[in-house]
Amino acid sequence: MLDDLKIFITTANKSSFTAAAQHLDMTIATVSRRISALEEKLGCQLLHRSTKGLTLTPVGESYYQECAEFIEALDQRISNLDQTLNSLKGSVKVLAPVNLGSGLLNAFWQDFVKRYPDIELNIELSNTLQDIRDTRADIALRSGNQPSSSLIQKRLGHIVPILVISPQVQFPLPESIDALQHAPSIASNVCPDWLLTNDKGEIHPLKKEHQHISNDMNITLNLAKAGAGVALMPMSMVYDALEKGELIRVLPEWRGQNREIFFVWPYRRSLSARAKLLRDELTQFLKQQTWFHPSP
Repeated sequence: MLDDLKIFITTANKSSFTAAAQHLDMTIATVSRRISALEEKLGCQLLHRSTKGLTLTPVGESYYQECAEFIEALDQRISNLDQTLNSLKGSVKVLAPVNLGSGLLNAFWQDFVKRYPDIELNIELSNTLQDIRDTRADIALRSGNQPSSSLIQKRLGHIVPILVISPQVQFPLPESIDALQHAPSIASNVCPDWLLTNDKGEIHPLKKEHQHISNDMNITLNLAKAGAGVALMPMSMVYDALEKGELIRVLPEWRGQNREIFFVWPYRRSLSARAKLLRDELTQFLKQQTWFHPSP
């Protein structure tokens, strides 16, 4: 009905079906038919048709005075919104966990701002799960499936957590799960209990007292490099240290539960062209990383 009211307002302003049709990029027949349908729906005649042109009826004048300003303002707001959503110039706000958005994605952020200088990045990193709607973010990177049905979720792939240790430790390297149970270790306070699995499908929950606990995986990584103990960490965070020989893998047949990575955004909010571009570019970036296992 709003579209029909817009056609009526435009026709009244132009005082002509022909001029209104040209302005709206419609046929004259379509404009006439839509206004007739609106009149039938409202149960009144809005326009006098004559050989001299179109004039408003008294009831049509009332509808015009009541609706014209509203329809024109709405049309302008929709036009502005369309420009905002489809422009590659402007801001895009991204939420991500600290240990995923920082360090691992530094090369991506640097390349993105060089290639798209008109896009203003607003990157908010937090280890606390933030509500994407409350923060007015456009899109978020999340670890694990999100329970909210109000979010659209796109699974990107997963990162495998592995057991690592410094080759310089002052105690024997654990060569079995039993030995691991008694070896010094470092863990995150978010996940102090380790659930290990292997290629045979065997699952081994490991509950132990860790010598060191932190809420920041970068600290866990640094303590592991210093020889403080065994750590179960995402391959993404230890890849460089393994390449440099700062860490080695222990019990390579065992690994942690896959860390699933998702893009999420509000179900009822349209993604801007900028957010879509960032989503697609980051998806391609992750596919090229050796530590990432992309979804099929």
